[in-house]
Amino acid sequence: MKKRSIISIVLLMVVTGLIFSTIYSFTAKPQKNIGLQLYSIRDSIMKNVPAAIAKVGKMGYKFVEPANYDNGKLYGMEPAAFKALCLSNGLTILSSHVGQSLPDSANLGKTMAWWDACIDAHVAAGAKFLIQPFMGDEAYRSLDTLKLYCDYFNKIGEKCKGKGIQFGYHNHDREFSTKLEGQTIYDFMLTNTDPQKVTFEMDLYWAVMGGANPVDYFNKYPGRFELWHIKDKKEVGTGTFMDFATIWGDAAKSGMQYGIVEVEEYNFDQFTSCQKSLDFLNATPYVVMPK
Repeated sequence: MKKRSIISIVLLMVVTGLIFSTIYSFTAKPQKNIGLQLYSIRDSIMKNVPAAIAKVGKMGYKFVEPANYDNGKLYGMEPAAFKALCLSNGLTILSSHVGQSLPDSANLGKTMAWWDACIDAHVAAGAKFLIQPFMGDEAYRSLDTLKLYCDYFNKIGEKCKGKGIQFGYHNHDREFSTKLEGQTIYDFMLTNTDPQKVTFEMDLYWAVMGGANPVDYFNKYPGRFELWHIKDKKEVGTGTFMDFATIWGDAAKSGMQYGIVEVEEYNFDQFTSCQKSLDFLNATPYVVMPK
């Protein structure tokens, strides 16, 4: 083969490579720092934990929020082993949904011992937050009982802080739609918990379902909402129910540090629905994550 032909082939290969590189630079999706609440794949993960975590990592999620702590384990695995599984798939454990109802004097010691074990397990897992996602029905009937819950959460928050973890509360719709003695439950909780001990994971969808505007809360209680649950009726971004653009306009004021996708209902299989939700957030310019 003549020298001139070889040079022509090499030049063609270089030019072709540059073209494909340019095309890729325009089409590659930016990977934002977004996590997944593992309740979104609740059926699949219980069948095969390693396979489910591998799929979450391949989607492009950066961290996970478990919802299956029991008897010192996460999804049946020792905390350190679950942490290693996540890390091997490019994921960290940011937070975890856990909780115990308000104890009475008879079981206070047992409940607090449960929290001590729970906190230690999540320290071993590398979690930064522990989030309680419920209260008993009694909290929605009595302001005095609700105050006891706030005091209880402050105590748990103090325990967590001593171990380097932040405690928080995750809402549903009832905290906004229920008033006691003229006070909205969510407002009462925000004003009766210590900001140094209790943060709030605002579930944006449930707030709107409860008749609230998340932005109003960001303005009234700036900095209290370090975690967001990013959720729509089904896949994130596929409906018109949530005005995410307006909500994101006040993200900095809210104090948001991390955004966590949760899909509870699906148009597709669980993994496809989670992938579509992440793709929407990665492709949307106004969705800016602080880390």
